Amino acid sequence: MGNQVEQANEIIDVCLLAGKIMLQSGGETYRVEDTMMRMAAAFGIKHSHSYVTPTGIIFSSEGPDPSITKIVRILERTTDLKKVALVNSISRKICSGDLTLVEAKKELMEIDSRDLSFPFPIQVVAASLASGCFMIMFNGVWNDFIPSMITGGAGYLGFVYFHRFVSIRFFSEFLASFIIGLLAFIFVKLGMGQQLDKIIIGSVMSLVPGLLVTNAIRDLMAGHLVSGLSKGAEAFLTAFAIGAGIAVILRFF
Repeated sequence: MGNQVEQANEIIDVCLLAGKIMLQSGGETYRVEDTMMRMAAAFGIKHSHSYVTPTGIIFSSEGPDPSITKIVRILERTTDLKKVALVNSISRKICSGDLTLVEAKKELMEIDSRDLSFPFPIQVVAASLASGCFMIMFNGVWNDFIPSMITGGAGYLGFVYFHRFVSIRFFSEFLASFIIGLLAFIFVKLGMGQQLDKIIIGSVMSLVPGLLVTNAIRDLMAGHLVSGLSKGAEAFLTAFAIGAGIAVILRFF
């Protein structure tokens, strides 16, 4: 009986680790729950329940096996879809019998400890190029391409920099959008830019919570009302912070 309980504990720990990685990296709620339950079933826990919210995961086993319930708190969330894909790949290997419990735990711990994001300079360059391209996509003029690149890159740089010192994400987004609006106004005022609105629209796109909105809608459609509404509220607050930063510039300048 003792070995059975210990084995069940190890299985649940691996499932919770996989769910934690996915949820912290931007995975949808229903995907996290489905992955955890499939992994548990593949390791022998046929009857399990999982309840996932953006801030925590509850997982339990039931049936003839020992009934065990564990919880994991989610303190930070970011966007790293590569980690989500890697955990999905490990889950498929587990379900097909290609990975043992020990091997799965080792690979998951390795994924959890790694930083798979692109180097910060590349992120800034990508945000700059995306800002210029979005500006053109919104019917901007080519003369505003360089100002949009500079404004968008500076805004993203400011967002990451402020977020390191201020843990409140919405405050960082407000300051970043404030920088974007101020730089766009300066470029237009100096004659280096023509369309203030197009420069601002293109530059703030790197801050827009696109993944949050998508996940909120998908969770709502899948019936996860708590997660869907909370993610929708987070996306709304993010959009409000971005809009407030731009509104301050337009109001006073």
